[in-house]
Order: sequence, then structure tokens, then C-alpha cells
Amino acid sequence: MADNQVAVVVVAGGRGLRAGGDRPKQYRLLGHAPMLRQSLEIFTRHAEVSLVQPVIHRDDESQFRNAANGLDVLTPAFGGATRQESVCAGLEALAPHRPAVVLIHDAARPFASEILISRAIAAGRGGAAIPGIAVSDTIKEVDADNRVVHTPERARLRAVQTPQAFDFELILAAHRRAREAGRTDFTDDGALAEWAGLPVAVFEGETGNIKMTTQQDFARHEARELAALGDIRVGSGYDVHAFTQGDHVWLGGLKIPHTQGVVGHSDADVVLHAAVDAILGALADGDIGAHFPPSDPQWKGASSDRFLKFAVERLAARGGRLMHLDVTVVCEAPKVGPHRDAMRQRIAEIAGIAVDRVAVKATTSEKMGFTGRCEGLVAYATATVRLPWESP
Repeated sequence: MADNQVAVVVVAGGRGLRAGGDRPKQYRLLGHAPMLRQSLEIFTRHAEVSLVQPVIHRDDESQFRNAANGLDVLTPAFGGATRQESVCAGLEALAPHRPAVVLIHDAARPFASEILISRAIAAGRGGAAIPGIAVSDTIKEVDADNRVVHTPERARLRAVQTPQAFDFELILAAHRRAREAGRTDFTDDGALAEWAGLPVAVFEGETGNIKMTTQQDFARHEARELAALGDIRVGSGYDVHAFTQGDHVWLGGLKIPHTQGVVGHSDADVVLHAAVDAILGALADGDIGAHFPPSDPQWKGASSDRFLKFAVERLAARGGRLMHLDVTVVCEAPKVGPHRDAMRQRIAEIAGIAVDRVAVKATTSEKMGFTGRCEGLVAYATATVRLPWESP
């Protein structure tokens, strides 16, 4: 066993149906990143944590790879039908590493602070410890008919959170015992530890360490974030490329078959180039040519998704959020309509925003001008961003 090695099991195998949306809640965006990524990052950044073991649903491998891209985490374990089975799978995956302490954390709690994690690690070296906060409401115990049968003493109650911390060998043995006994219904590892006879201590939790459970939780979080972003800005972008010999064009991050290609130093994606300039314009941060000059050979043939990611990262570095991106393509051909929804989806993926925050429209120039003569194509973009308010 590593004397001081600390590992973390991040449980992300559930379906999160109460949160609504078109994907499990752990992959929904909070700001510019999936919630799971934020829950993993708080541990990968912590100086005392050596190993981060994700546990995911078997059907979510692709979403997980996107969410965890670039993070120093272990290969995910696959969860079971219950949270307890998923935690056990994570512990078994860590068994060859034999850490001294393990923290068990729900991916739906992405706001745990570095201080809370440090408290958990210190408390876990004593055997078993869980974070809790004092209950401010009076709690009633009711029967099957919703009649009050008991009012517990409020001063003795705690609302329990994660990360919960344990001596690794003790909690692994407890989970194995529960599995052998046919117990798979524990929703809390502290309760499982109690069942196994382990003394469980409570250390101070955090009121900000909330669990994202319902659609209302996500709505409240976004409302709080937006309330802090009072500086609303709009930027515009424009790009044009001439047609040349070829068999495809790049538009909105998609390779679209066509009877011609386009002239450009990179992949000449007018949609993404216009979007980049719109975001940079809202930031008053130059233009695409200033950051990616065509005179620089490293950008020859480069995929324009790199440029859009760069612009979004510049926005995020200033604490801002991309609220909406509106693009209009002007050309006689190729036809944009059949690809519109796929374009919106691809742009949303690159920019890290919801697809309903991306609009793609197309029109012709009624046979007039260079676009009307099929000599090239044009894209216009408008980006709406929100930044933290700064006094003049």
C-alpha cells in the first residue's frame, strides 16, 4: 500500500432523468464544460490527490472521452445498476494501486472546494468520515399516511454530502461484504460503513457544495452565473473565399461535397472564420488574421475548429460566456439547407454551447455580384457574449 497515496472515485454512471435534457445530467454543460469535467478537474488539480478513478455507464464512453479530454484520470470503470454497485466497481478498479485513502464523490456535485477536499483527506485517514452541514429546517418523520410520528432534535441532524473519505482497505472490505450479503441498496457510503460496523465521523461540509439533481437546479445555477455577467457585448464577423478546383468545401466544421473547392491558407471554412472574428470582435481582441496569420506556415491547411476553440477559450479566460452565435451564408451553391442542423450541432460542440444557441441561415445574392456568378462564397456572423462587469 502506498503510505500517503490518495485516490478518488468519481461516480458518474447514473442516468439523471430528473434533470431533463437530451443526455445524462453529468454530461450537461455548466458554462462551457460538461458538469462531469468540472467534477473531475477539482480533484486532478488538487496537490494531495494521486489517482482519479471515474465510474461511468457503459453506453457513455464517447461522451466521457469528450468530457475528460486532456485530464489525468484513470481508464473509467463501468458502473452497475445501483450507485452502490458503481462505487464498488470503482474501488475494485483501484485495488491494484492500493491507495491509503479514498474519497468517494458524486459527479453531480461539481462545486466542492479545494479546502473541503483537504478536510476530507485529513478526516479519511482516521477510517471513515463524511461531510455534513447543520440542518436549518425542522425535520418531521412521517408514516405511510403522511402523519407525523416523530420530530428529531434539529441540533443533532446533519445533511450529508460528498466527497466521503475512507481508509481504502476498510471501505473496500465493507463493500465486498455488502455485495456478498446481497445488499445493493445503500445510497450513501457512510451508511454502508455504519452497516459494516465502522465508526463514521462527520466533518464540516459546505453550503456551496450543492448536488445538481433537477432541471430547476440547472436553471438556478445559470441564473446565478448570468447575474454575475452584466457586461453584454455583440461582435460581428465576415469572411469570404473564392472558389477554385476541387471536390468539396468546409462549412461550419463539415466537409461538404461540391463541384469546386475554395482558395485559403487553412481549410477556408468561411462560417467558422466569421464566427471567430465575431467573438474576437466582442472582446475587442483583434481578428483571426492577427492571431493566425496566413504568412505562418503552421496554419497551412489547418482545421478551423482550432480557431473557434481558441476564440472561445479567450472569452472564457476573461470569465465570459458565449450566449448566442448567428451565422448567415451567402452563395448560390452548395446548398446549405440539407446540412444546416448538422452544422449547428458541430458548431455547438466546438464552441461548448447548447445547439439552441447556434443559428445557421443561408441565402443567395439573386445571381448578382461575385457570389451570384458562383465565384466564391461569404459568411456573416454575430456573436453575443456576456462578461463580468468591470468598472470603467
